[in-house]
Amino acid sequence: MEIAAYLKRIGCQGPHKPTADILRRLHRAHLLAVPFENLDIHLYRPIVLSLPALYEKIVRRRRGGFCYELNGLFAWLLGQLGFRVNLLSARVFTQGKPGPEFDHLALRVDLEEPWVADVGFGDSFLEPLQLNVQTQDVQQGNAYRLIESGSDRALQRMREGGDWEPQYIFSLAPRRLEEFGAMCHHHQTSPASSFTRKTVCSLATEDGRITLSNDRLIVTTPGSRQEREVVDEQEYRSLLLARFGIRLEADAPIGRLMSPTS
Repeated sequence: MEIAAYLKRIGCQGPHKPTADILRRLHRAHLLAVPFENLDIHLYRPIVLSLPALYEKIVRRRRGGFCYELNGLFAWLLGQLGFRVNLLSARVFTQGKPGPEFDHLALRVDLEEPWVADVGFGDSFLEPLQLNVQTQDVQQGNAYRLIESGSDRALQRMREGGDWEPQYIFSLAPRRLEEFGAMCHHHQTSPASSFTRKTVCSLATEDGRITLSNDRLIVTTPGSRQEREVVDEQEYRSLLLARFGIRLEADAPIGRLMSPTS
């Protein structure tokens, strides 16, 4: 890994000793620079969990990815910088029920106290959460907390004025990247996966989030949500480049990204 190139990609130069403050800075910078996106799935390009391939895609080609890609590569960066980091298997809640093992990849980072880091869950916390502190952490108008669930931990979120919503539940057992391969393939190919049913390209901003979902552009800030239709393929390309820094090849089938089920 060329650490300097990765740090430049996320706009986070300077000293990078393994401290809680640096972890927070790296985590925030990553989420503000690297989009959560599944475009390759709808371009029929296989996603292989190889660290060199992920580095080539995200750093050199300035693309984004989904959890296995983003957190897998971020863990490599943290390790190269001297952090003690482990991959964790998480099960995402859908309609109140958790999914299968390896449904999501999250990270545990051990400093003087343990932290949960996650740059691959889309609309979620900008800065890492302390693993063993069961208090609310309010970020961008949303409150987050980690609670015990037997030997596991569960992430919950509460939007302003709402109730606590389960996000995912995870084991603290360390995992290897290759263990996520089967579920990574599932999410690329199964009709039951949300990633095969729609396209998404989403990036955190300092005061909210901007998202392309199929042919819709959505801009959210605390207490505000604006949505409109993307006019045509040319505008879609322009939005990808201007808002997310993604430049697709001239022959990329943009229509498939705007209307993936047609």
